[in-house]
Amino acid sequence: MSFLSSLWNGFLIKLEKNQADNPVLYSVLKQLTPIELTEEKIVLSCSSQGVKSFLEKRVLEIEKELSSQLQKKITAEFMIAPKTKKKTESPLLSFEPSNEDVFIKAGLSKKYSFDNFAVSPTNQVAYAASQAVVNNLGTAYNPLFLYGGVGVGKTHLAQAIAKKILEKDKTKKVNFCPGDNFTNELIESIRGKSTGRFRKKYRYLSLLIVDDIQFIAGKTHIQEEFFHTFNSIISSGGQIILTSDRPPSAIKNLEDRLRSRFSGGLIVDIQPPDFELRSAILLIKAKEKNITIDIEAAKIIAERITDSRELEGTLLSAYAKVIGKKEKIDLEAVEFFFNNQQKEKEKKRLTPQEVIKAVCTYFNVRQSHLKGPSRVESIVLPRQITMYLLQKELGLKLMEIAHILKKKDHTTVLHAEKKISSLLMKDVNFKKDVDNIIQTLESST
Repeated sequence: MSFLSSLWNGFLIKLEKNQADNPVLYSVLKQLTPIELTEEKIVLSCSSQGVKSFLEKRVLEIEKELSSQLQKKITAEFMIAPKTKKKTESPLLSFEPSNEDVFIKAGLSKKYSFDNFAVSPTNQVAYAASQAVVNNLGTAYNPLFLYGGVGVGKTHLAQAIAKKILEKDKTKKVNFCPGDNFTNELIESIRGKSTGRFRKKYRYLSLLIVDDIQFIAGKTHIQEEFFHTFNSIISSGGQIILTSDRPPSAIKNLEDRLRSRFSGGLIVDIQPPDFELRSAILLIKAKEKNITIDIEAAKIIAERITDSRELEGTLLSAYAKVIGKKEKIDLEAVEFFFNNQQKEKEKKRLTPQEVIKAVCTYFNVRQSHLKGPSRVESIVLPRQITMYLLQKELGLKLMEIAHILKKKDHTTVLHAEKKISSLLMKDVNFKKDVDNIIQTLESST
């Protein structure tokens, strides 16, 4: 047996002992044949593109094990050398990633799809345009520019398009990128002298989605890079979808050449959801979270809550009030919930500073730390509770809360509200802590 074969067999024996951690990887590696070994690299042959793609995603793990065995740094390279087909070919040789793996790689969230998107007159044009893009990628509306306020469904539709494209063809190169991520990645690539890799990632896509494109405005170098990225994708037949809180004409400090490109496709204004759509959204959210709610109760909530993102929070809050007492949210429960909210509003108005002080005292945290950048769990959780209470007890808007706690935007507050609402439903002891803080605030009024 040659040194190369001996080395590879030794590597497999060592890996076999740990195969319980990753049996699929071990099974695939057993199918490889070592071809070449140099001072810095080992070349391995595999029999299909599917296997090669699978291994390239895990190359760092493989190289770490090989380097450990040889006691020096070594890289791994894979080449395709098809073998003669056997009657009992292993299914691993035709390995294909799952839809979920493909979605994650493209930056997509599992919660967005066309199946759970409620359509009404306020968004039906955007929905129809999205379907057209799915069926005619790169030719129907390019770019597709969706704009509207917070929570109208821009991100939902954009990601639903991407999922449908990948379901039809997993080989399509798709990337969903928040506007600030594009900026941060480019800055990092410049710092690390890897702009070539950055351009390779973005300029040869089948579909590029940039969420909140307005974030690149006013940044000269970022706009320059995006201009060339835009042209490269369009000229090669790729599709671009952009979302924003305003139309291209209203984005300040946006270069004219980009404004012109953005306006060259279809621009769709998505209006805030009407009563019927809010009712439908509420019922979809309830079904997703296994919450039973009477349709009349859902209508009452939809009538009183006009912000689509507040719908989910109200649903969870109402459910938290009835859990353990009733099996569902009915009309009586909703009326009680809103009446209780009204009584709370009629009490002496608390100030944000009083809420911050109460939380800091309860958790023994300094106010300066609460408003600071620290991501230590002992600071993060009290900060999130503060955000939740400022919204639920004082009724402050997301941007107001972000400003008070010195955060860049409302998304941090939105995340905190969802996390705390979830913990209140799941953790009895945590709920006691929050209730104790609320009681402290009530006793001070």
